[in-house]
Amino acid sequence: MGNLDDLAKKTGSQIIPADATSVEDLENLVEKSMEILGGKIDFVLHSIGMSVNVRKKNPYTDPNYDYTKKGWDVSAVSFHKLLNVLYHKNAMKEWGSIVALTYMAAQRVFPDYNDMADNKAYLESIARSFGYFFGRDHKVRVNTISQSPTATTAGNGVKGFDGFINYSEKMSPLGNASALECADYTITLFSDLTKKVTLQNLFHDGGFSNMGVSTAVMEKFE
Repeated sequence: MGNLDDLAKKTGSQIIPADATSVEDLENLVEKSMEILGGKIDFVLHSIGMSVNVRKKNPYTDPNYDYTKKGWDVSAVSFHKLLNVLYHKNAMKEWGSIVALTYMAAQRVFPDYNDMADNKAYLESIARSFGYFFGRDHKVRVNTISQSPTATTAGNGVKGFDGFINYSEKMSPLGNASALECADYTITLFSDLTKKVTLQNLFHDGGFSNMGVSTAVMEKFE
């Protein structure tokens, strides 16, 4: 498991391998987690995404649809499968919290983000729709965090990603939110301080999502 195994040793955690597209694997993950933790689960984070078309450099206008389906299954449908397993096993504690990470390309056009934009839009819809049933039946929160562009294995595969990170930094009044800052924000959604926040897509992007233009960007055109 490489670095993941090292992190687990440092934190006293246990790793349970699972294919996120396999309901059987997810059932095993949830059951073993409850066994290890000694009861129901307080919080869950869905933080995976992958586009084969991006990896293969297939443009949005000429995709391989088998690749499209695979990316959709990994990036979005896996969240529905996870929620479904947690829901039917009644695995979450009352007032527990489930969070998935997304990106604002679900609402705005970012041409080189490719079919990941579609995947994120579907992911956000799942959070709202399944979040209703989780809240009604189990008093569990379901939200998504729309994070600043962040250097990840998946993100680095997007064409022009470095340039866009720099653009976003200049557009955002507070600058881009880092991965560590995203982790901090996620913890607030896991806490009891946000127990009535659900079905929301929450932007964590230094203000980028509400900007039209910034002086820093305008100066580039003068």
